[in-house]
Amino acid sequence: MSEKVKKAKRKWGDRRDGRRVRAPGMQTVMAYLFPKRTDCEVYLNDTLDVTELLKYIEAKNASHPDFKTTVFHCAIVALARMVRERPLMNRFVQGYRMYEHNEISLAFVVKRRFADGADESLMFLVPKEDDVLDTVSQKICGNVKETRKSETSTGGIDALLDGFAKLPRLVLIIAIRIIRWLDFWGINPKVLTDGDPNYSSVFCSNLGSIKAPSVYHHLNNYGTNSIMITFGTIHKEELIMPDGTKQIRDVIDFGATLDERIADGFYFARSLKLVKHIFEHPEMLDKPLNEPSGFEY
Repeated sequence: MSEKVKKAKRKWGDRRDGRRVRAPGMQTVMAYLFPKRTDCEVYLNDTLDVTELLKYIEAKNASHPDFKTTVFHCAIVALARMVRERPLMNRFVQGYRMYEHNEISLAFVVKRRFADGADESLMFLVPKEDDVLDTVSQKICGNVKETRKSETSTGGIDALLDGFAKLPRLVLIIAIRIIRWLDFWGINPKVLTDGDPNYSSVFCSNLGSIKAPSVYHHLNNYGTNSIMITFGTIHKEELIMPDGTKQIRDVIDFGATLDERIADGFYFARSLKLVKHIFEHPEMLDKPLNEPSGFEY
């Protein structure tokens, strides 16, 4: 599997951005009983032990001072692997039907300046099958650096949104209703979806970068995004280790909001275990995404 989940020929019933999948009876009926994504939000929160990860990052940054790897970069790679190895996490419901994304994508917001009123830019990453942490870090650092060269949007989805914002109110209302209708049927043009976090596999928010705690962030009914994850600040916390001893460890809290129609709680919980395992064994981040993690559930 590459960044494309399946390079299969488009079939009748598929969308441009996803292939239709047959869901179990309960999930199929739920799509009709609860057609809005915000009606089906499940909230998860947990703490990730990043003690070993911080040591790993320190050593890695010493080897390449030209760009800085961060905990958030590691989280992006860990989530990409989780979605790749747990394909139900890459599903979405739209138009009362279940689909699977054609690609694995992760999106997040970049603040152009850490100041009140500063513009935000939307970042969209589609990892390749041979990507490892270093290549992903280089991409993110390069994209963020390029974005922060300007204090206003310079193209892409940001410029498109700025253009819509200039429309008269009545025109904008009509335009948005048409766009939502196209979204329902999966026929939105690429110019409206490419680079839009609402069409990503996982939408992330690094609240730790602004010294804020993790929160639960709502999903959106528009688009195809079924997973929203926020990461808070790194802090010290006493944890009980596998051998029963207590240790003060570096941890980071995170909150996840998921669409319960795409999988059951058992599947969600096992997917989370993989992410936690990667954080506790950061050497896995140096494996290409197309190489199985070997994690035993």
